[in-house]
Amino acid sequence: MAEDSLENMVKKIQKKIELDEEKIYSKVVIREYRNPINFGVLEHPDAVGVIKGPCGDTMKITLKIENGIISDARFWTDGCGGSIACGNMLTKIIKGKTPFEAIDITQKDLINKLDGLPKEHSHCALLAVKTLHKTVEQYQKRK
Repeated sequence: MAEDSLENMVKKIQKKIELDEEKIYSKVVIREYRNPINFGVLEHPDAVGVIKGPCGDTMKITLKIENGIISDARFWTDGCGGSIACGNMLTKIIKGKTPFEAIDITQKDLINKLDGLPKEHSHCALLAVKTLHKTVEQYQKRK
C-alpha cells in the first residue's frame, strides 16, 4: 500500500512539473528536451568542442564531417532542459551544412527555431552556439 501512495505522489509531482514547464517553454522547446535525438557523443569525431558556461552548464559538441559537409552531430550537456533543447535543435540544424555555414547560426537564430526561450534561459542558446564555434575552430586547426 505504501508503494502505491508513493507512486501516486510521484505521478502527481511529475504532472505538476510538466504543467509548470508548459507555462514557461514553447512546445518546440519541450519536444526538443524531452526527446533529444542527438544527445550523446560520436565515436571517432572529426571535431570536438567543449565549453563551460558562466551559469555552470557544460556543453560538448562532436561532429562527423564528410566531403566538407556535417554528416552527423551530437551534443552532451549537464545542463537544464533549456540547454538540452538548444543542443538538440542546433545539432539538427547543422546537419547537411558546411562547417562555415554552421558557424553563421546565431543565438537569435537558435532561439527563433525553438519558438522562443524564457529570457532567463537565453544563455543556453549562447552556450550552444559558442560551443559549435569552438568545435568548428578545432576542426579548422586540424585541417
